[in-house]
Amino acid sequence: MMQSLFFVFFLLHLSVIVFNPRNLLIAEALTAHSDITALKAFKASINASSISTWSCLASWDFTAADPCAFPRRTHFICGVACSADSSRITQLTLDPAGYSGRLTPLVSHLTELTILDVADNNFYGEIPSSISSLVKLQSLTLRSNSFSGSLPPSISNFKSLQSLDISRNSLSGSLPNSMISLSSLRRLDLSYNKLTGSLPRKLPYNLLELALKGNSLTGCISKDSFDGLTQLEVVELSENSFAGTLGEWFFLLPSLQQVDLANNNLTRVEIPKPGLAGGDLVAVELGYNKIDGYAPVTFAEYPSLSSLSMRYNRLRGRIPLEYSRSKSLRRLFLDGNFLIGRPPARLIASDSQVAGSLGDNCLQGCPGNANMCSPSQKPNSICKQAYGGKLRS
Repeated sequence: MMQSLFFVFFLLHLSVIVFNPRNLLIAEALTAHSDITALKAFKASINASSISTWSCLASWDFTAADPCAFPRRTHFICGVACSADSSRITQLTLDPAGYSGRLTPLVSHLTELTILDVADNNFYGEIPSSISSLVKLQSLTLRSNSFSGSLPPSISNFKSLQSLDISRNSLSGSLPNSMISLSSLRRLDLSYNKLTGSLPRKLPYNLLELALKGNSLTGCISKDSFDGLTQLEVVELSENSFAGTLGEWFFLLPSLQQVDLANNNLTRVEIPKPGLAGGDLVAVELGYNKIDGYAPVTFAEYPSLSSLSMRYNRLRGRIPLEYSRSKSLRRLFLDGNFLIGRPPARLIASDSQVAGSLGDNCLQGCPGNANMCSPSQKPNSICKQAYGGKLRS
């Protein structure tokens, strides 16, 4: 009798294993109908000829499997992730397989999405405004595609968004002032687009990284835009047309570490003492501007500054001796200015720990065999002209 009961129990246990949907190749429908409809529309909006046989999208076969069914041996092998109960799509992350097409507005039906990433493909057209319905989105990555049009003002609805990367596209228009509403945003990268206008009146308060390189932004770098950004560590605004004075307030941002403002039209930079500022500056890039005056001595006092570039500006006078005494400085680019006198001996010594360039200035005693003295200095006639015909030694 006991053996018979054990055999019945064994059969029941086996039936649970056999008929558990997660142990079948093709399980019953698990994913919400609205999510399946959205995924079908997403795939249909991509040119079939751009879907390679080895790609994620090639494995999306809605007639053979449910997107959230397990195991994923032959269908939906990548590109989607599902909630714990396998009913909702939570991540849509395409592989960089050269997909070409538009981003369907129906992607907004995937209301449980936390990650949307279609980077490094060939998507084109405007970013649909309906995308703002994805209120749980934490990361939106559309980098390196061909999206055009303006940045939808409705992005202000992304209250949970922490990372926004739409760099290397063809976005145009100005940055909406509504960006201040992105209260959770930590990383913003809109570099290498065709954006115009000035910085927003206010930037999101919780930013750690701000990258707007390679656009056509103009105006001054206003204190108001950065007011309250106590956590900001990285600022990359190079290759724009920002002009005017960069005030002390900028370097007083308490968490600032890396600054890249190269290739703009800045004419003046005010540097506070590191005791007033956070003192955590690691790298400063101010090359290819129109900065006039003397090379700022104060930079040498920042205890963590390892890289400084003010190349190809309009600096005059001598190279501060303090630069050669800095214990942290390892890269120094002052080439392409109108600096005079003899460079600090420690900078051009064969055993110098500082790399970079002091070339294309008006220096004396900068030997051609010294790495730091390349390229050669400016002709004497140009130097005299820069100093009104009276070149000081």
